[in-house]
Amino acid sequence: MTFQLLQKDPNTQARLGLLQTPHGMIETPIFMPVGTHATVKGMRVDELKGMGAQIILGNTYHLYLRPGHQLIRELGGLHRFMNWSGPILTDSGGYQVFSLSKMCKVSNEGVTFQSHLDGSSHLLTPELAIQIQETLGSDIMMVLDECLPYPVEKSQVAKSLDLTVAWAKRCLQAKTNPDNLLFAIVQGGVFPDLRQECFSKLREIDSFNGFALGGLSVGEPMELAYEIVERANSYLPSEKPRYLMGVGMPEDLITCIGHGIDMFDCVVPTRSARHGLLFTTHGRLYIQHAQFTRDGRPIDEKCACYTCQKYSRAYLRHLSLSKEILSAILNTIHNLHYFLNLLGEARFAIREGNFSSFQKEFFKQIQEGEVSVAPKN
Repeated sequence: MTFQLLQKDPNTQARLGLLQTPHGMIETPIFMPVGTHATVKGMRVDELKGMGAQIILGNTYHLYLRPGHQLIRELGGLHRFMNWSGPILTDSGGYQVFSLSKMCKVSNEGVTFQSHLDGSSHLLTPELAIQIQETLGSDIMMVLDECLPYPVEKSQVAKSLDLTVAWAKRCLQAKTNPDNLLFAIVQGGVFPDLRQECFSKLREIDSFNGFALGGLSVGEPMELAYEIVERANSYLPSEKPRYLMGVGMPEDLITCIGHGIDMFDCVVPTRSARHGLLFTTHGRLYIQHAQFTRDGRPIDEKCACYTCQKYSRAYLRHLSLSKEILSAILNTIHNLHYFLNLLGEARFAIREGNFSSFQKEFFKQIQEGEVSVAPKN
């Protein structure tokens, strides 16, 4: 079996599982650091392993445009290229096509887009998306799908849904390596009936190794996203892993684990770190605030990461205001440690049968914490 469901929490839908990949076993629920350009920004791979990262995410769109998937294959594949021996999940590139390209045109064949790097024209088809990911040597590949913005008319979502299902089938047919896992993506916007319809059509194909919920965290209220995730628990198969794409605030992770999600990825911890936004057991902290000028305490006194063990808030504020490279590095170490440790605590709580209590305590600490939050701008 590719995925083994080990345990369920008695009071929530939280699940503990094992996912087998060509480059090793993953214990779920798990957070996947994002390595867009074959690197998690500011991090060495030994540091990632040391803080408990089990799997990282690579970006098909960016690696296709630069340096090119064929070049990466010549150099031994993505794992060797970036010196990461663990599992790698790659997205299909569809989201980046729609969000980054200067111009794109969707057809049944695929999506024609202009590179954000040089304006060159490309056609991304389901077949090419799979070819790129197989060439990179991905452990878990994603089908090509159409990701719509929010808000959007229901009729347009319904039309897009059919295209996503047709592309998913072509991705499955294009797959040549039986070792690579392939996940389907359930679309349908914020319309629960369309979400279930999309899954039902994908389920008829019935050869995917897992299912992802895509098209969330694109501007919709998180309450709507939570509703979609909670309802999906009723129809997503329990014997396959469930991946919530691009959703990654700590509150979102803990909420959605309780709704049965197994896998998460997001740029939140790394991108926030570069802007001085840090996550703690008592909420968010914006390190540039003047209140930290003479603060000799670590970011989080409960944190065991390298940054918290070695540096003060005052020093980290100085680095951030000075725009030093070390600021981004130390902040990223802390944020990723926080996220990975949080998911480790969630797994332990599920194993002990008390995730519900863990969830309540987590939100209590966040609500009662006195922290400085980043400006809204």
